[in-house]
Amino acid sequence: MLRTLTLLGTLALLLGACSNSNDLLDRVKQSGTLKIGLEGTYPPFNYRDPSGELTGFDVDIARAIAEKMNVKAEFVTGDFSGLIAGLQAGQYDVVVNQIAITPERQENLDFSEPYVVSSPQLIQRRDDTQEYASLEDLQGKRLGVGEGSNYAQMAEEVGGIQTRTYPAASETLADLAAGRIDAALNDSLLVAYLIKETTLPVRPGAQVGEVIEMGIPFQKNNPKFKEAIDDALEAIKNDGTYQRISDKWFGVDVSKAPSERGE
Repeated sequence: MLRTLTLLGTLALLLGACSNSNDLLDRVKQSGTLKIGLEGTYPPFNYRDPSGELTGFDVDIARAIAEKMNVKAEFVTGDFSGLIAGLQAGQYDVVVNQIAITPERQENLDFSEPYVVSSPQLIQRRDDTQEYASLEDLQGKRLGVGEGSNYAQMAEEVGGIQTRTYPAASETLADLAAGRIDAALNDSLLVAYLIKETTLPVRPGAQVGEVIEMGIPFQKNNPKFKEAIDDALEAIKNDGTYQRISDKWFGVDVSKAPSERGE
């Protein structure tokens, strides 16, 4: 019996060592590259500048994290609705694209510590005199949300809202301006940027729902990789890199809750 237990213990140790050697961190270090999935069409978080180069808040954060991990950042772009599936299929190591940390996503993925804190915000037509103070006020109305985002689920939980999904914020705003939907819902940080950049007759609405924490997802069962990602995030916050990037794109520290930022 003792011999059997000893053999089983040895086998468990060997399997544990094998599993540990397959940690994502080992593969990333071996390749010298951190593959990062993102849209590339989601300003100011990630998009292409006039020269075609990827830029934006998420791009800068991802590069800073890769630098702290002593590896090269390599970006892979795709539609938002397919980013999680691509991650699960191993097309890249992480997604850095304002992915909300939700219980549903945590069932299938692990996340870094939050790196952005935001809240959902409505967008309305400029000539719309009705004020929607909550999602409940939109019952019986048409609401535009991003395809694959968690905003559709928020509306579904309220019930009675006609939800329409869009692959890009620009298309959502176009339908809003044309009266094909009554309001749109998106990240409050993005809303401020959209209102500033668009020539469409739209305006910011109320912030609704709970504060949302954004994290960097990756495949489960990679404890060494999680520790490395979290350590890199902490390092860029401690040395001022995060603050400089956040100030560059938003003028505030977006790792703090909206109430702490005066929103």
